[in-house]
Amino acid sequence: MTKKNQEQKSKILVATTKKSQEGLTVKKEDNFGKWYDQIIAKADISDIRYNVKGFDVIKSWGAMILENMYEIYEEELQNKGHKPVFFPLVIPEENFKKESSHVKGFSPNVFWLQKTQGDDKLALRPTSETGFYQMYSIWIRSHRDLPLKLYQRANVFRYETKATRPLIRAREFYWIEAHNCFQTKEKAENQVQEDIQITEKIMHQKFGVPFLPMKRPEWDKFAGAIYTIGSDVLMPDGKLIQQPSTHFLGQNFSKAFNIKFKDEEGKERYVWQTCYGPAPSRILASIISIHGDNNGLIIPFCISPKQIIIIPIFDKKNKNKILKESEKIKQKINSLGLKIEIDTSEKRPGEKYYEWELRGVPFRLEIGKKELKNKKLTLFIRDIRKKESISIKDLSKLKKYGEEFDKRLILKADKFMKNKIVKCKGKEEIKKTINNKKIAKIDFCSINKEGEKCAAYIEKDIGAQIRGVMANKKEKPSGKCVICNKLAKEVVYLGKSY
Repeated sequence: MTKKNQEQKSKILVATTKKSQEGLTVKKEDNFGKWYDQIIAKADISDIRYNVKGFDVIKSWGAMILENMYEIYEEELQNKGHKPVFFPLVIPEENFKKESSHVKGFSPNVFWLQKTQGDDKLALRPTSETGFYQMYSIWIRSHRDLPLKLYQRANVFRYETKATRPLIRAREFYWIEAHNCFQTKEKAENQVQEDIQITEKIMHQKFGVPFLPMKRPEWDKFAGAIYTIGSDVLMPDGKLIQQPSTHFLGQNFSKAFNIKFKDEEGKERYVWQTCYGPAPSRILASIISIHGDNNGLIIPFCISPKQIIIIPIFDKKNKNKILKESEKIKQKINSLGLKIEIDTSEKRPGEKYYEWELRGVPFRLEIGKKELKNKKLTLFIRDIRKKESISIKDLSKLKKYGEEFDKRLILKADKFMKNKIVKCKGKEEIKKTINNKKIAKIDFCSINKEGEKCAAYIEKDIGAQIRGVMANKKEKPSGKCVICNKLAKEVVYLGKSY
């Protein structure tokens, strides 16, 4: 990065962080992009001043949120029979060349390492199919070795040429990738549907991020896949961001990497494969964007680094007493298995309120002279910005309050999505829908190659992309393609994307 670019980045960050006590200086509804940049910087999520473009530092608060997200996601994967592994960061060039469409699709975005003496040309993994499957060809011998369902938590690297934005579009991102092998096509395709269900259970029902599972058009599928399912999330600026994707690979990679097994009759067969890739760093971008407000982050209770913050309010005379009682309350809440902290900094109470609201902590407990006298604490609830009293003897209710907190976030996010999909019958109606920051639903000729010209027209003249057809239900078109007027074979969804 040039010195000039570094100075420009520094100016951006200074502009978003100075006078932080005044809060966010732009409203989410007025300028989502600036609001997002400010909240990322001020809430201790990320710092863009690392001097390599597209590589940002994840700061402490962001890192702790991500750790909690990983824990929840990995627990579910393991419940579904996946086992963790760690694979090398580098992949030899020869692995990429084994599957022709895969190398063609990924080579332009690969970070290649300078060749060292005696080594093959190596790449930083952009994704790990070619790393995993070289080993699968060694590990799998019999039908007794199947199904094989492995995953890893990993960073991946892609030479992104478009403008970068923290968490949303970067050259390094944090993800999970699961790579699965099965005896039959049917079992592999069942895994694809299971992946959609995992996304629903974790990303939507835990993190509060609704999505549309879209079977991608032929021209937009994963390089090397038979078909791809992408989870599209609508952001507040009307753009769609792809979240977890799952790919039905068929036998493309198993034939390229010679991954065979002997069936019950001793006959050699190629395995059927799928892969699944949720990226917690990208999902965090949607969590921030969908739940956050003009006072800062609102973090789901289940992934917040601190679920409750205690603010002691004291003077010189009662400081020790207030702090001692605060510690007792902390220990009591800790015993419930909740994450709690006491803010003992020298800041004024108002400054503390601002900081923890900005960071999105679900609950704030205020403890002062009045609270101790009445044996009731003041409880501030972040999402609804409401204060109420809670008896010290009723603190066990906070666990239930946390569950209700997350339910409210899910309901609010679902309400945001309500009426965001518009059935359009003409080009002008599509344009109007897209300009209104919504998703257009149209009758379309085909998501196979014959529909590519109509898709190109939509991208050029409307500035939107065909995202695909619903992957979890079959929708029948009722007329002709809105673009070419030929008989429609599909009902597709389109919108602007990152």
